[in-house]
Amino acid sequence: MDAFFAAVEQRDHPEWRGKPVIVGSPPDQRGVVSTCSYEARKYGVRSAMPSREAWRRCPDGIFVRPDMSRYQAASDQVFSIFSHYTPLVEPLSVDEAFLDISGVLRLFGTPLEIATKIRADIKGEVGLNASIGIAANKFLAKLGCEKAKPDNIFMMPESGQKIIEFLGKLSVGELWGVGGVTRRKLEQAGFFKVVDLQRANPDHLIHLLGDNFTAHLLNLAFGRDLREVESAVPEKSISREHTFLEDVLELEVLCAVLKDLCDDVGSRLRAQGYMASVGRIKIRWSDFTTITRQAQFKSAVYDDFSIRELALGLFDNLTISEPVRLIGVGVTNLTTSRVEQLSLFDDEEKKREKHECLSRTVDLIRDKLGKNSIKRGSQG
Repeated sequence: MDAFFAAVEQRDHPEWRGKPVIVGSPPDQRGVVSTCSYEARKYGVRSAMPSREAWRRCPDGIFVRPDMSRYQAASDQVFSIFSHYTPLVEPLSVDEAFLDISGVLRLFGTPLEIATKIRADIKGEVGLNASIGIAANKFLAKLGCEKAKPDNIFMMPESGQKIIEFLGKLSVGELWGVGGVTRRKLEQAGFFKVVDLQRANPDHLIHLLGDNFTAHLLNLAFGRDLREVESAVPEKSISREHTFLEDVLELEVLCAVLKDLCDDVGSRLRAQGYMASVGRIKIRWSDFTTITRQAQFKSAVYDDFSIRELALGLFDNLTISEPVRLIGVGVTNLTTSRVEQLSLFDDEEKKREKHECLSRTVDLIRDKLGKNSIKRGSQG
């Protein structure tokens, strides 16, 4: 979906169409941009940018707090359209998915015809624009989708040699997982275009980037990706991730996003009637290196406060010396009942019950009045 949250706002507020809409915290408060319309991007506004900086760059921007209930409703409509064409739908986020259409070509036509129908259905039924990349694997389809934006379809070449030639013309920074730090490292070593990687001595790249990332990079440079589309399965864990459009080093921004992810995970836990015994965080650096850290809760929990406390504690124990590409929060060991442990202090149990009551109350208020009807305080 194109600038999804901002597009929903412009759809629901016709007077904002054609104007710079910025979804996120107000510019007079500490917080970041969630997403923005293409009109705002012309001013250099981007996801995860501090709202004050977004206002400095775009003082005429229309700042809107996120309304996840409306965005989720639009997402449900879009995914319902996907399911009409194929059961093999792998969600990446609320506004993006992979679809395997290889088994339905006789029913609905060529890949281009199917993509055209899907975009028309989304426009007609949901009132939003979508961009689609068509290719033989996930990486190429994702790359094609970026090439299609905004509001278009991009079809990758079919033959292997033409794909290699197409990829060779791209800059190394356009490959999946190459962030700012890795791009600069490659360029300093003389690798500016993907064709430079295609012609490179693998040993040179291994010395520069290590075995695992070199293998990943060379597979992408030649258009190889063997991952299959995995349709949704019942959740054994609940997690939320955020990938930054540009790598982020500012701890204030990372913590703000981490807290929002914790609250969303807690809300989903309560909505599905689960408690979690283990919490974890996930960090992906610019060079695509990924680490996870996890810990057990003292007892199974479902409140935002406990999830946030554990996640921030794990985060504080990390050394953030390089820009971060992705940050995530998850919980696992889900259960519907709690095995109570005797506590030496009644205060601890009372504190937990208070936090659970507050979290449920927040859910009720947001269900009735909207997600933005109540916000976490500056110290939260």
